[in-house]
Amino acid sequence: MRGVLRRRDLELTPVVSRPERHAVFAPIAADEPNGAGLAVFAPELSPPELGLIELMLREAALDLASALRERPPGDLAPSVPPVPVPTPAQDLDAPPPAQNLSTPSPEPRLPAPLAASSPPAPPAALPAAPHLATPPAALPADAVQAAAGPAAARRSGYHGIIGASQVMQELYQLLDRIAPSEATVLIQGENGTGKELVARAIHIGSERRDRRFVVTNCSAFNDNLLDSELFGHKRGAFTGAVFDKPGLFEVADAGTFFLDEIGDMSPALQVKVLRVLQEGTFNRVGDTEARHVDVRIIAATNRDLAAMVAAGRFREDLYYRIHVLSVVLPALRDRRDDVLLLIDHFLGRQRRLRPKQLAPECAARMIAYPWPGNVRELENEIERLIVLSGDAPMIGVELLSPRIRQWEPTTHVEPPIDPGSLPAAIEALERRMIGAAMRRHGGNKTRAAEELKVSRRNLIRLVQKYELE
Repeated sequence: MRGVLRRRDLELTPVVSRPERHAVFAPIAADEPNGAGLAVFAPELSPPELGLIELMLREAALDLASALRERPPGDLAPSVPPVPVPTPAQDLDAPPPAQNLSTPSPEPRLPAPLAASSPPAPPAALPAAPHLATPPAALPADAVQAAAGPAAARRSGYHGIIGASQVMQELYQLLDRIAPSEATVLIQGENGTGKELVARAIHIGSERRDRRFVVTNCSAFNDNLLDSELFGHKRGAFTGAVFDKPGLFEVADAGTFFLDEIGDMSPALQVKVLRVLQEGTFNRVGDTEARHVDVRIIAATNRDLAAMVAAGRFREDLYYRIHVLSVVLPALRDRRDDVLLLIDHFLGRQRRLRPKQLAPECAARMIAYPWPGNVRELENEIERLIVLSGDAPMIGVELLSPRIRQWEPTTHVEPPIDPGSLPAAIEALERRMIGAAMRRHGGNKTRAAEELKVSRRNLIRLVQKYELE
């Protein structure tokens, strides 16, 4: 963290309360958000840089709180008081009041939760806060509030979701409104965009936060197994059912149940899920007793459910039941401003063991790449780079995966479709759809085949036929 701040001519400042403006702040105690903490006064930084520093500050504040709790009660030393935070009525350029060096400085007072269980912090040299260009005292109150408002409202994360771009700010505001309700939510987005993270964030922001958050992937089981997994079964219901088993709906009672990839659920199971949504009741497999549950359902899919309803492959009544509130997650290529923030977040997981940073050319390549696998692909690439770079502190462009290192933006012009020939029109449409899927997935045939709902062998044959490689 020191290196990041030093390169930007910034300093870390302990403060006794949250600064009013032009600062990134992290409290030491979670239940005292405006109490003592760490601050970096940075009036000139961009939102992505502010988000990066805020993440580092939170980690440093957690480390400091942990150190305070673990410090032996008798291991105390004289310490200097925290730097007071200037208010609009004070002159920032005024020198600090003189201290009587013959009188010991009073011990700093910590927020109540920490003061009750831990001694004061060890002695440290406290840097002075940088001076602002215009003292707050010279600004009218409405100007100070206007200057502080947008910066204070902008967030670089939300319950584990990372992002500071405008599209993410809009997502956070939507989640703020959705989370406290009890309504069913449908999350839509491409693979790797973080649908489960968003579902978990909704659960944390709801009144059910102290209850269970249960997750299942509807595409991971066949019909019989998924039926037993969701609703449970009675002993003797089928071969191997040697005891009664509660289903995940029962496990999630009074909590939140996240149904991932609900678009892969069969019509028979869609009827049973619809009954739970409408009446809150279901039957275990092989049982005649109706059971009642109180569960908030959050569903997610990477498919176009509206198109599936039109094609008769998804029940229309279930679609409207789960589509009460809709959240559409942006692809990573639509929020490129967050790529560096995400890279630093993933590198930060290894910072204490092996501090690393990207070479400028490597970072530029990663920003330009469209990331068809979204955040999951980026995370996997960072993990790969950390392993391949060994003990070297700098990660060079030569370590990037070939698909990223060799990727170049192209302007592809599609040939016109011949309206007078059905076979020619079908071939042109096949060529266009396969080419677009291959570009979206960076040439990955397995992912392209999954999206196009064809076998990988058939896709390879069509790619060779249309010379798309």
